[in-house]
Amino acid sequence: MYTIQTLNNIADIGLDIFKDGSYTVTKEDSNPDGVLLRSFNMHNLELPENLKGIARAGAGVNNIPVEACTEKGIVVFNTPGANANAVKELVLASMLMSSRNLLDGISWAKNLHGQGEAVPQLVEAGKKEYVGTEIRGKRLGIIGLGAIGVLVANDALSLGMEVMGYDPYVSVETAWLLSRQVQRAVNLEQIFSTCDYITMHVPLIDQTRGMFNMEAFRTMKKGVRLFNFSRGELVNEDDMRVALEEGIVASYVTDFPNDNVLGMKNVIPTPHLGASTYESEENCAIMASRQLKEYLETGNIRNSVNYPNVELPYFGQKRITVAHKNVPNMVGQMTASLAEHGINIADMINRSKGSYAYTIIDIDNGVDAKIKDDIAEKIKNIAGVAAVRIIQ
Repeated sequence: MYTIQTLNNIADIGLDIFKDGSYTVTKEDSNPDGVLLRSFNMHNLELPENLKGIARAGAGVNNIPVEACTEKGIVVFNTPGANANAVKELVLASMLMSSRNLLDGISWAKNLHGQGEAVPQLVEAGKKEYVGTEIRGKRLGIIGLGAIGVLVANDALSLGMEVMGYDPYVSVETAWLLSRQVQRAVNLEQIFSTCDYITMHVPLIDQTRGMFNMEAFRTMKKGVRLFNFSRGELVNEDDMRVALEEGIVASYVTDFPNDNVLGMKNVIPTPHLGASTYESEENCAIMASRQLKEYLETGNIRNSVNYPNVELPYFGQKRITVAHKNVPNMVGQMTASLAEHGINIADMINRSKGSYAYTIIDIDNGVDAKIKDDIAEKIKNIAGVAAVRIIQ
């Protein structure tokens, strides 16, 4: 029996995955096997001793202490692509909204209420103040060609835009989905200096924090429109204020408003609506739940941010999983420990990700002896091992 703790409201269609009699799903538990969450901040929580996996129904994991989880052998999952369509639609809507001055125009029109039969004439006289520009024929720069960036690129092409993308780490899977009409930028400067619209779809890491700064703004086309549906911290806000006041940036659409940003001119703030659709929330909940369930029951890892993806077909056999440092002779020490107990290995897989690795060992069904806790303890005592699980 496994216990799953939910730290946010998770769509019922996702929680239904755990309704097979083997799970207890609760909001209150001090020592769960797995955690499901969305935006709940886990940094101030003590990680339970029994915790094996954390699944976030969303892409970003900056609300999870990933490094501490890695050291304890806790696998952290996210749901890349599950909310991609929702974010893509909002990016495209924001491009149109900012280009056509829709928000200011709508606000002005609403203020005409109460002027009776004069409204139509006032509308015709005042509309010239809200003349916009069309996106067709303009160049869109996309920084980050992951699940969201690819969808934005392909649909923007369909709207008649010229699209240029930059992503030095584009995956093979993404490359297959990306239209051949998308131009490849060799560096960020090429995006900054030639694009009329720029949308960012990159994770927040040390290398990307504040990447939109005055140095970047000074290389951009005057009147560029920027869209941030990734993370607010990608933008240096003090430099953004200057760029807006000087007209370098004509419009900044951000899904991460704060008091500082709300005081700037030509900012269009959306209240973190990127993934806020019923479809997206359900897709993320389903994906997160399935990944966590598969990991708890089989040890297989899919879409982890801190450990490698590792999958070995599971048919109910005895299985040992080990999360460990990526150092020489680690696997050799594990197999030697099993040999000492007369345990034969039927199948095994080992994968690494950075400084950590993950190993799955299937035991020969001919072995009569039950795998006991002392074997797990022996492997756990190997220097560099973070966590050991026995599935049987």
